[in-house]
Amino acid sequence: MSFWRQRQAGNLPRIAVMLHDLFMVWACWRLLHAARYALLDDVPSNPLFDFNVAVVLLAQALAFRYVGLYRGLWRFASVADLVSIFKASFIGVIAIVLVLSYKRLDGVPVSVLIAYPFALAILLGGPRLLYRSWKDYLAVQSDASARRVLVLGAGHAAESLVKDLRRSGDYEAVGLLDDSLHLQGAKLQGIPILGTLDDVASVARETAAKLLVIAIPTLDATGMQRVIALCESTGLPFRTVPRLNDLMEGSSLPGQLKEVAIEDLLGRQPIQPDWELVRGWLRGRTVLVTGAGGSIGSELCRQCARHGVARIVLLEISEFLMLNIRGELCRNFPHLQVECVLGDCGDPTLVRHALSEHRPDTVFHAAAYKQVPLLEGNLREAVRNNTLATDCMARACLEHEVDNFVFISTDKAVDPASALGASKRYAELICQSLNQKKGTRYVTVRFGNVLGSVGSVVPLFREQIRRGGPVTVTDPEVSRYFMTIPEACLLILQAAASSSRGAIYMLDMGEPILIRDLARQMIRLAGKQPDTDIAIVYTGLRPGEKLHESLFYSDENSRPTSHPKVLEAGIREFSAEQVLGNITRLREAVAAYDVAAMLEILSATVPEYSPLQEAVGAPLAGANVVPFPSKEAGRN
Repeated sequence: MSFWRQRQAGNLPRIAVMLHDLFMVWACWRLLHAARYALLDDVPSNPLFDFNVAVVLLAQALAFRYVGLYRGLWRFASVADLVSIFKASFIGVIAIVLVLSYKRLDGVPVSVLIAYPFALAILLGGPRLLYRSWKDYLAVQSDASARRVLVLGAGHAAESLVKDLRRSGDYEAVGLLDDSLHLQGAKLQGIPILGTLDDVASVARETAAKLLVIAIPTLDATGMQRVIALCESTGLPFRTVPRLNDLMEGSSLPGQLKEVAIEDLLGRQPIQPDWELVRGWLRGRTVLVTGAGGSIGSELCRQCARHGVARIVLLEISEFLMLNIRGELCRNFPHLQVECVLGDCGDPTLVRHALSEHRPDTVFHAAAYKQVPLLEGNLREAVRNNTLATDCMARACLEHEVDNFVFISTDKAVDPASALGASKRYAELICQSLNQKKGTRYVTVRFGNVLGSVGSVVPLFREQIRRGGPVTVTDPEVSRYFMTIPEACLLILQAAASSSRGAIYMLDMGEPILIRDLARQMIRLAGKQPDTDIAIVYTGLRPGEKLHESLFYSDENSRPTSHPKVLEAGIREFSAEQVLGNITRLREAVAAYDVAAMLEILSATVPEYSPLQEAVGAPLAGANVVPFPSKEAGRN
């Protein structure tokens, strides 16, 4: 839209605004003089224009320019504009007094000078507010087909929402609901508060609302679950306003309505890292991220770029994922230096070349296979990619004097019952074994399931619901810990920036979530009813799966850290010589595709590993029933 069209759309031309304001200055000055002498018999001359009037106009025009009064638009006049008007009025009267003081304010009554800034503020602010109210009214009246909206909440978010709805012209707010008793019967932006949240069904019928909008961004998970249940009882579609974190991360825009996400219902309070510590640690560094195109790896790249690294080296085996993350980083962070290394992080030659060529300060090792049932039938790949590739990267970092090696692990490594858990636990032991008093600092970060990652349960359930069901759950009692991708990456950065050598860190993830409850919530969010519109089918635990996961071993003696949401695990006793010595045997077994030997080495090195299925090399059970409905984190 051109500059002229923008003005035609509701913004007054700036020259007209300036002329209006100068006219009001002149009128204010003359009217105050007229009022001052109105009751006197001997009235001095009050010319329409003289030297004093010229001084007043010039001084006030300069004051308007100084405070930036004309940067705002009448269409969106607000309290900030009124403050600028008051400021300009007081600056103007001070300038007038200083200029006219050379002739001792001859002919200028003190009462006029005292009343002038207040009268001028009213004359300038009144038309602006009237113009905005008129435009808001026209916006509401311009579209008779505007969708009728009932707003849940009556706080600051609701006030902003009502303003945005009026400006859009596509929606009409017909009422608000709030549980605060002192607000009942009041009005917000002219919209009545018609009852409490429990009244939503009856009020929605009475107002003929077609859409419900939840405008309470501070709700915790329990409160959100209650509000969602109330909204569902009406049978109407519902949306919510974005949270502050969504706006800051760029995942939502101001004024944009969004569907309620499953993350809003799981009780996960956003983690707030020590930003000063994280930025101070990252600023100016070169970091290398393995698995840089995956769910965790790509978010790590974004977070590092956002918080001050000078250069990011992407190590990724998939050229498609590599191109995606490289393009995104170059587009959003044009001053960031991005280097690409295409290949397998388990290739010693490639790894040595990447480290010697780019000299990273920190390596984030996020590349891994993560699908529990699939890896049960592919033990060799679990060992090769999760254990041996970690050993390759970790030893190369020590050889090339990399400052920090951060290994991304999983809660499946605690009392492992699967190939994934055992291979990841072995990798944890490698990092702790290589850790020395000097040289590379090895840090392990262990967390649970990641919502929305590739192959994870949420996108699987979403796709099953889209197809009309059934939604497949392995067992009615199965539960998992959950966290979001950004939250997981913030934990990694926080732990890496503040950790001690060889430590294992874990996020305080609250209570585990029953997968059946997760399925039911997602079905309801899709506007369906569980067991009525969408069936839930229980398929039985698959190879390698446990009913419940643990965050720590019982003898790790977890303890708090300087961050209230980050816990540190104590180092369990183990033989570093055995861990490192068995690597050679493990490589030989992988080269020979000797599954029995691999299983024997894993069991000897990780004695707590107790496979739930005997046939570790057996085909994937249940593959014809469930297309890997992972209760696990997806590929990083």
